[in-house]
Amino acid sequence: MATLKELRTRIESIKSTKKITEAMKMVSASKFRRAQLTLEKSELFQKMMIENIKKVLVELKTIEKEKGVSFVLPNMLVQPIKPQTYALFVLASDRGLCGGYNTMIAKEAKRRIDELKSSGKNVIVFCYGKKVINGLKRLGFNDIKEEHPAVIKKYLTYQESLHFLSDVWDKKLHYNADICEIVYSDFLSGLTRTYLSKQVIPFDIKLSKEDENINVVNNAYYNFLPDKLKLLKQLSSVYMRTAMFEILINSQASEHAARMNSMDNANRNAQDMINSLTFKYNSLRQSAITTELVEIVAGAEAM
Repeated sequence: MATLKELRTRIESIKSTKKITEAMKMVSASKFRRAQLTLEKSELFQKMMIENIKKVLVELKTIEKEKGVSFVLPNMLVQPIKPQTYALFVLASDRGLCGGYNTMIAKEAKRRIDELKSSGKNVIVFCYGKKVINGLKRLGFNDIKEEHPAVIKKYLTYQESLHFLSDVWDKKLHYNADICEIVYSDFLSGLTRTYLSKQVIPFDIKLSKEDENINVVNNAYYNFLPDKLKLLKQLSSVYMRTAMFEILINSQASEHAARMNSMDNANRNAQDMINSLTFKYNSLRQSAITTELVEIVAGAEAM
């Protein structure tokens, strides 16, 4: 059984650890809030970009039907007929202490790799983040083409997203990949997130039946300047940059939320341990005092 000194030392040690986890929680909460605000602003712009691209695509489809012509769309919108080579860019963190964040990304990447390979596709994997590299290797996948540090250093900047997009394009061309996908964590709320593989090059915007009348508002029609194809090319270029920024900010918000929740759980567990050890310490101390009093009383009676 532990002595009073051992219990006291253990309690002080846990209190010191609790101070560290509380500080880490506060730092992650601050970074999470900043990332969340950035994400809220970018999502609206992203939706507007998708809507504008759909408007131009619907107009081009209408002209193709009416005049029997066929337009050559920008490369970023042209889907390969029979894609054979897939490039997977797996985004995670260089740091741990964020619950199952890195592990879940590694599992999603392994699931997607197995799915593509079972379909007879060639898969080229690029990892960004030390933890996901180790995670994939633990899952039995060692064929990682390139290993890099995490894309986001501290606070995500637009220039970082452009640099990463350029890196993705360069690797697509260098390895002659048909489709590029990014495996990351999509932020839903402070407590929930989803792990997925998203196609980014070429990006896939599908038109639905509801989009057929997207260019008609109260019997008024949209007009497009400059030329529709030039406009579509410009919109596609802007959309690609904003889409990459949104993916990265989702990844950052998810990581900080996961770390904040993990540190919050650690704080609660530490407090529970402190309470339990304090109870044991007080019980043992009370027992020792009682024993001493009994001995004193017994000694006094003997005299």
